Amino acid sequence: MFKIIRRAAALVALAMLSFRAVGSFLSWIEKQEDGPQNVWADDDEFEDA
Repeated sequence: MFKIIRRAAALVALAMLSFRAVGSFLSWIEKQEDGPQNVWADDDEFEDA
């Protein structure tokens, strides 16, 4: 009986950690989009020089 309870608790804990990790990752991606968009220089800028 205790084995089932321990496994259920471990499964719930694993699910919570997984959702938290995915949430953190999506939050990080959202923060990356807020930064400067033109980080890489275009080749067209240097052709005119």
